[in-house]
Amino acid sequence: MTTDLFVTGTDTGVGKTLLSALLVAALRRKYWKPIQTGACDGTDRQAVMNWAGVHAERTHAEVFIFEQAVSPHLAAEQEHRQIRLETILRPADPEPIVIEGAGGVFVPINDHEFMLDLMRHFRAPVIVAARTVLGTINHTLLTVFAIRNAGLEVRGVVMVGQENADNRRAIERYGGVRIIGSLPWLDAINPPNLCRVFEERFEKSAFA
Repeated sequence: MTTDLFVTGTDTGVGKTLLSALLVAALRRKYWKPIQTGACDGTDRQAVMNWAGVHAERTHAEVFIFEQAVSPHLAAEQEHRQIRLETILRPADPEPIVIEGAGGVFVPINDHEFMLDLMRHFRAPVIVAARTVLGTINHTLLTVFAIRNAGLEVRGVVMVGQENADNRRAIERYGGVRIIGSLPWLDAINPPNLCRVFEERFEKSAFA
């Protein structure tokens, strides 16, 4: 295992990039998203730079970047390219990195590999971004069990959205996993707000 952290989610649009920006701002870590789709609408790297208030040198460039907002394997096919896991190498950087995945753990990246294989490639502890709304128990438990079955450490789950104590308790009970943070949707996303949420709503021991 490494001092890096890998941020995944239960599905697309769950709040992985917002969580990544929070960790970059609060922990003063660098950011990297190896595979980016949907670049026609801007990149998550650009969003993290804006939200966390960091310059480009505090981030690393994508290895694969595609225009269309579709699954990585489809985006690559549309551009007549192939995502090869062995070409995705961690940047030679002594500082710990927040690595953000694309979509959920079973999003395909090519004909035979998934995002979970990329996570296993780096072997960094994983933080799962999960929704707070109906359906999150099933999605979160499936994600947590898949990560564990891959032999990786689940550092914890961060609930994104309006607080739901019942769902929180169920995930901890049935998943045997810690809820290490609660991240509400923010009206203004900036470094002070992100750091305030981390101080007030996150379990610091999970990031020591």
